[in-house]
Amino acid sequence: MNVHQMRPSPISPTFDLAARGVNHGFLKLPYSRDDSAWGSVMIPITVVRNGEGPTALLTGGNHGDEYEGPVALFDLARSLTAEDVTGTVIIVPAMNYPAFLAGTRTSPIDRGNMNRSFPGAPDGTVTQKIADYFQRHLLPMADIVLDFHSGGRTLDFLPYCAAHRLADKEQERKSFELVEAFGAPYSMAMLEIDAVGMYDTAAEDMGKVFVTTELGGGGSSTARTAGIARRGVRNVLARAGILKGETGASTTAWLDMPDDDCFSFAEDGGLIEFVKDLGDDLRKGETIALVYPVGRTGVAPSEIRARMDGVLAARHFPGLVKPGDCVSVLAVRR
Repeated sequence: MNVHQMRPSPISPTFDLAARGVNHGFLKLPYSRDDSAWGSVMIPITVVRNGEGPTALLTGGNHGDEYEGPVALFDLARSLTAEDVTGTVIIVPAMNYPAFLAGTRTSPIDRGNMNRSFPGAPDGTVTQKIADYFQRHLLPMADIVLDFHSGGRTLDFLPYCAAHRLADKEQERKSFELVEAFGAPYSMAMLEIDAVGMYDTAAEDMGKVFVTTELGGGGSSTARTAGIARRGVRNVLARAGILKGETGASTTAWLDMPDDDCFSFAEDGGLIEFVKDLGDDLRKGETIALVYPVGRTGVAPSEIRARMDGVLAARHFPGLVKPGDCVSVLAVRR
């Protein structure tokens, strides 16, 4: 632990996180600003504790423009009773609360990407202070962690629950057991293109059972994707032995992201036309999308081609792309 992390966190909960029963409150982070000299960022949190059992940490809004998680978790915080639970459920529907309120991927305060800010710092930016509190206070309390994601404004995904391949095969097995229990239409063995500073990595390095999702995108949610999130979180809690009842019966299609060839990136900017839709199969070399230059007419589009055989699992969402944008993600059916 470095010297910064030895300092106390400036964040304080407004209730005793060890209290029994159902408790609603806030993680209070002092934040002096132009419109509130002695103001605070007030991050909503609910803890439901009853009896002896595992602890689940449930989070959404890690990125502020992804909504299935907040929808499911605000609903769960409202409806879950102590009698439903054996163990503890910690619910934070919007981790990066400033980003969530702004509807942006990163914080409007410091442009911090919560999912690249771990382990954080108690004397850092607002985003780093929040990450530090999760790193040193909430993650150590948890046995399992479910962090909801979707594509936000710039990506759209097949709805899937996922975990990572891990060196600790028992930890990996437990993670994929909860992925299957979640019961999304698709389940993914996921590869990250940049795992440094991720919440996922912080939890996994502590030995936690960590699962995540990608449940759509476009900066909104649908009845279908919100329903997947609502059912999935209860299924995970039931499989973990925390929530009374059985997991709902579901069929999931397993996918794998084996290597970097899954990803395609735009080298030219312009107007993008996808010639394949989510869920379509592609062969290596087949065209996924066309990118039309928009500075003049009469110019042929560039082609984005599949670098492997696979199914289109994610695609760029807005109609315009810039060089370096992730255009598509392929996965392999198992």
